[in-house]
Amino acid sequence: MGWSQVDCLRDHVTKCGLAKKIELVVVSPLMRTLQTAVGVFGSGNCTDGESAPPLMVKGAEHSGRQAISSLDCAPFLAVEACRERLGVHPCDKRSSITRYRTLFPAIDFSLIENDEDVLWEPDVREAIDVVAARGMKFLDWLWTREENEIAIVTHSSFLDFTLNMYSKECHPTIAEDMRKRFANCELRSMVLVDRSNLGSDTPTCDFPGKIPAGLDLPSDVADKKHIEEASNGNRGAAGCLEHTHMSSPTRLISI
Repeated sequence: MGWSQVDCLRDHVTKCGLAKKIELVVVSPLMRTLQTAVGVFGSGNCTDGESAPPLMVKGAEHSGRQAISSLDCAPFLAVEACRERLGVHPCDKRSSITRYRTLFPAIDFSLIENDEDVLWEPDVREAIDVVAARGMKFLDWLWTREENEIAIVTHSSFLDFTLNMYSKECHPTIAEDMRKRFANCELRSMVLVDRSNLGSDTPTCDFPGKIPAGLDLPSDVADKKHIEEASNGNRGAAGCLEHTHMSSPTRLISI
């Protein structure tokens, strides 16, 4: 089901022309985001005789997929700061970078300091305000990049808490729109702009994502306390953001 969602999004970004515009793909270093990133923004199946390392090797993590080529696509950079909410849930713990490098040879993991996951704790769940603060630092880091068109493949809860905090200085109508939770493999276009800018073009590359049949809730939603917090407004989504220092189109994908 996950790969079917990836294929739908890949078809969309190809048809709307976004695939050719992306200058950098930033990805959370968890298996589901790494596979989604290369599946959506990679160059398709590798062909015989390719000299460049693949973005993903054949059959990685029992995927049943062919090797994905890194030719003629944007560079991929794994960044720990845009990981899902840390702690307790095993699905939010990453594998070793050594293992990832064997499965995703063309992804750059150089910004990740520790081979093993030292951030995830089995009995401590990362607080919502801590996730949001981490997300704001991630956005600050994003401003240091020279690229304008950046795809970020990350997680719904991370986006919820980060964008909810970011939206506090936005107009109420924008803030309300940003509280919409991301669906699986949903793509939203955001333009980070200076306060002096009056707006931007209407996004033309958004994609609604695919809602799975049956129960497929994020780990946090399964927690009753989180549901109550979410109903009280501790949620976020994407939109056209203001209150930064320069313009920078950014594409966000929720996993």
